[in-house]
Amino acid sequence: MKTALTIAGSDSCGGAGIQADLKTFQAHGVFGMSAITAVTVQNTQKVWDVQEMRPQIVRDQITCLFDDIGIHAVKIGMVSGISLIEAIADALGPVARPPVVLDPVMISKSGYHLLSRDAQNALVRRLFPLAEVVTPNISEAEALIGKEIRTVEQMRGAAQEILDLGAARVVVKGGHLAGDEATDVLFDGRDFRELKSGRVATKNTHGTGCTFSSAIAANIALGREFFDAVAHAKTYISGAIRHSLDIGKGYGPTHHFFDLYAKAGL
Repeated sequence: MKTALTIAGSDSCGGAGIQADLKTFQAHGVFGMSAITAVTVQNTQKVWDVQEMRPQIVRDQITCLFDDIGIHAVKIGMVSGISLIEAIADALGPVARPPVVLDPVMISKSGYHLLSRDAQNALVRRLFPLAEVVTPNISEAEALIGKEIRTVEQMRGAAQEILDLGAARVVVKGGHLAGDEATDVLFDGRDFRELKSGRVATKNTHGTGCTFSSAIAANIALGREFFDAVAHAKTYISGAIRHSLDIGKGYGPTHHFFDLYAKAGL
C-alpha cells in the first residue's frame, strides 16, 4: 500500500488540518500518517487560538517515521512559527525525501492570521526548495508576491514568480476570484495549464485547501505525474464540495468520503 505523511495542525472540528488530510489519504486508498505541528481551538465559525508543538517533538515525529516506514509523499500544511519551519526543514533535509506538497496556510477562512511575515519569509527560504508542488490560494499568492491578483493572466504571472522563489511546480487556486467558474492555474516551469470547475452554491467549504493539497499528495503517492495528479485532485475536491456537510453554525466541512457513501447507498 502507498503511504503519505501530513505535517500540519490539528483542527478540533475535524474538517481541516490533519483530520482532513488523513480522511483524504484514506479516500484515495493511501495509508496516512501525521506529524502534528499545532493544536487549534477551532469550530466551524472561527479559529479561537493556536498552541504550537515543541519544535523537537515535530522534528522527532517526522524522523521516527522515516526511520521505520517507506513514505511515498509528504504534505505540509499549517506551520505557524519560524522554529517549527526550521524543525521541519531539518527533518526533511537529510532523508530520502519523496515528493513534498506544500500548502502555504497563512490566513484562516474566518480571517485568523496563522503566519507572521517573518515566518512567511522562513517558509519560502527553508521549505520552498524542498517542495515538489506549492498550492497557494489567491490571498496567499498575493502575500507571497506582494501584488493584487484579479485575473487568470495575473495568476499565471504569480505562478511564475512563486516558482522563482524556489518551488519546482505551482498550483495557484482561483476559487476566490469572481466569476461563474473556479479556475486553477498549474505551472511546471515550462507549461501552463488551467483547470476549471463550476461553482457550487454552498457555504460549507471548510477545509477545501487542506483537502485539495492532500489529494494532490495522495495522487502523487499513487504514481501520477504532476498535471494528472492535480486534475484527479480537482475532480475529487469538486465532488467533496458538491456533497459538503451542513454541520455546525458556520462553514461546514466538505464530504471526504462522498464516493464511498454513494456506493454504500447512504
